[in-house]
Amino acid sequence: MRQVLLHEGSRQLDYEIRDIVKKAEALQEHGTKIYWENIGDPILKHAVVPAWIKEIMTELVNDNSTYGYCHSKGELATRKYVAQENNDKGGVQITADDVLFFNGLGDAIGKLYQFLNPYSRVIGPSPAYSTHSALEAAHSNKEPLTYNLDPENYWYPDLDDLRLKVKYNPNIVGILIINPDNPTGMVYPVEILEQIVDIAREFNLFLISDEIYTNIIYNGVETKALSQVLGEVPGIAMKGISKDTPWPGSRCGWMEFYNRKADPEFDNYCATLENAKMVEVCSTTLPQRALPIIHEHPKFQEYLKERRKEIEERSTIISQHLENIPYITFNKTNGAFYNTIVFKDGAINNKQYLEIENPEVKELAEEWVEKIGEPDKRFVYYLLAAKGVCVVPLSSFQSELRGFRITLLEENKEVLHQTFSKIAEAINEFCTSDVDEKAEVAVS
Repeated sequence: MRQVLLHEGSRQLDYEIRDIVKKAEALQEHGTKIYWENIGDPILKHAVVPAWIKEIMTELVNDNSTYGYCHSKGELATRKYVAQENNDKGGVQITADDVLFFNGLGDAIGKLYQFLNPYSRVIGPSPAYSTHSALEAAHSNKEPLTYNLDPENYWYPDLDDLRLKVKYNPNIVGILIINPDNPTGMVYPVEILEQIVDIAREFNLFLISDEIYTNIIYNGVETKALSQVLGEVPGIAMKGISKDTPWPGSRCGWMEFYNRKADPEFDNYCATLENAKMVEVCSTTLPQRALPIIHEHPKFQEYLKERRKEIEERSTIISQHLENIPYITFNKTNGAFYNTIVFKDGAINNKQYLEIENPEVKELAEEWVEKIGEPDKRFVYYLLAAKGVCVVPLSSFQSELRGFRITLLEENKEVLHQTFSKIAEAINEFCTSDVDEKAEVAVS
């Protein structure tokens, strides 16, 4: 071409969560049964949408008006509803004008970073959720900026690390919180949220809180929404219906703008996000119409309670399989439906392996691991080939730690036990293996 076509930031758009699916599908062609632990899709793991939600959807599908455009910012009645849901919590009060709908939070996250000045940066947690870190980095043509979550302290953020990075990088204009967190399953304690707000206030930053998992908190743990701790600091909360309903295929998420008049730059930024949605016309009408009807249904709260209980039980089952393995740092999750397992220092290296019976599968696995340098990726590929379990390496989440992420979505308890028994076996076998020792045995 006469000019370079791609933005330099496009190099940041690798997405291992889905890329590893290609390898799993290649193994399926060789007869390998795959246990999918790579992606947070409840429907993929056989979650059943309740009949009463389907009845709501049937009525809406039969309503001709749901097939038309809605207001550019979203259905007015629904925006009023979610604004009131926020206001009922106390804290920062908003109106329908402070709510902006998108075609899922993926769409919202893209817009969030797209219109920032390329020199303006948002710092987020590490391990990082790939959509946030990749799109923030892509807008700036730089590596993602992150603050550390500490696996030795329940995955809570290292606030000293965050404060120093903010203090000495004047390009940072915002702090991202994911609460509950993906990929760790950590829930931010209220006192930590308040300290992050203090940092934002001190350095004149705005806050972003991705609260897509806000209805999936368990084990008796409590937190607060961003609006409840924000005070006068500008902020944006990001919410949606894909995880708790569950309805990921709805592609229905929204932003809530807090204290937008507190700073003219922030107000202009929010207005630009609104204008960008006007250029697109609007987001999908039907799921917006469904949202308040579902939330106000008399069975909804009981349904959420049951879902939380089920995920809590799975977190306990997973703990039974993994918590006593000496080669890993394991934290029981309290929110969302993910867990991130970290290998201890020195536990893994690029000489370890798992035995693979199928010669064709073995050849594929060895071809994969020859091309990589990260030992956690090596483990993940061997785990997939030897045990059929598909997880995501921690090195793909903008982290210097080495480990992997799993989900808590398996509906079948027998399969859940099988999956995590295989993972536990694989960890123990991999961490006690060495290709050099294998070669010595072969020679002798």
